[in-house]
Amino acid sequence: MGCSKNLVDSERLMRQLDAAGCTVMHDARLDEAPAVVINTCGFIHDARQESVDMILQCIEAKKKGVIEHLFVTGCLSELYKKELEQEAPEVDRYFGARHLEEIIRSLSGDYRYDIRNERIITTPAHYAYLKIAEGCNRTCAFCSIPHIRGPHVSTPIEDLLSEAKFLAGKGVKELLVISQDITYYGLDLYKKQMLPELLSQLCDIEGVNRIRLHYAYPNRFPIEIVEMMQRERKICRYLDIPVQHISDKLLKKMRRLISGNEIIALIEKIRGIIPDMALRTTLITGHPGETDREFAKLVDFVEQTRFDRLGVFTYSHEEHTYAAKHYRDSIPKKVKQQRADHIMAIQQRISEEKNRQKIGKTFTVLIDRVEGDFYAGRTEYDSPDVDTEVLIPRNNAVLEIGKFYPVVIYDAAAYDLYGRVADGVANE
Repeated sequence: MGCSKNLVDSERLMRQLDAAGCTVMHDARLDEAPAVVINTCGFIHDARQESVDMILQCIEAKKKGVIEHLFVTGCLSELYKKELEQEAPEVDRYFGARHLEEIIRSLSGDYRYDIRNERIITTPAHYAYLKIAEGCNRTCAFCSIPHIRGPHVSTPIEDLLSEAKFLAGKGVKELLVISQDITYYGLDLYKKQMLPELLSQLCDIEGVNRIRLHYAYPNRFPIEIVEMMQRERKICRYLDIPVQHISDKLLKKMRRLISGNEIIALIEKIRGIIPDMALRTTLITGHPGETDREFAKLVDFVEQTRFDRLGVFTYSHEEHTYAAKHYRDSIPKKVKQQRADHIMAIQQRISEEKNRQKIGKTFTVLIDRVEGDFYAGRTEYDSPDVDTEVLIPRNNAVLEIGKFYPVVIYDAAAYDLYGRVADGVANE
């Protein structure tokens, strides 16, 4: 359950269980295995409820004899282990979010340190996430991740290179570099930001054709990364920088350590170096202190900045956060949602306008899957699951999943592009 960082944890768990002689399946039917492990999410209320619903569904299956053993791990049980043990004692055992070795020892014996950099990939075989750190040292008012996952801990470069080479050997062509804050990478281990050095070495790995960056904190953003993108075409011209808000008043209440003018200056600097950079961001509506005036500033910012991709969360008053201890959740849920819907309506128009500008242009597209009468793929400007896809009619050409093709865009919508394989590329 939950985010791509959780998915990486599950893939590592699966590899350890596989090495111990277990048959392991990901997202299988409950009647396909005698033991089930749920890796939960505990970030916001809706995600917690989804995890609770899955636990209850599995408990019911256990009562009916469909499964024999049930284990729960991840962020939800890190936060509420005692409460879960009391409310749902049918679960054989609960583990926290940072206890992979303990889970392995409980389920299958010894933890294999020699395969710590190996995983069973559950994404399509041609792309995978590379988690470069655990935890977070930021103190954003709305976020419970530091409480759940602990302080930032960078994974040594040599381990990440070993993992990336393992993934490349399995056929992975696109690496999606993730952590709670990739810009902080290396400060704990090497006493300086080491993301540029890591990216340089990842680019040298044979078989890896694309490297994509997710979740870059805007404060003290290492601009040399953008300069690297200009030189190194393996690094996608794509940045995911969650800015959350633009009002100085809200940014201060959110404890973001950056001003609105500094955010705008950073975006202008990035686009000055690479004009066609695809910028993705995340915003929060309804945070304590967001008046109509502050929201109007956010609307103006979205209109003027014209992000390529944008998502909105409505503020969730979470236990264990600074905001929950110091602010009152005073904005009605309906107002939060109306504001989010308003932002997304603006972004839908912007996205469609930007997509229509691509008509007639040719892009290199990585084919992800077959979707009905179309092949679905992505350009370097789009990440899996959250961004625009390129849809190619299957009667246009015979394509292979996991391969790159030059595609000419002939039509566009807000969140989809329609293309045909460029002339001269023969059917395979």
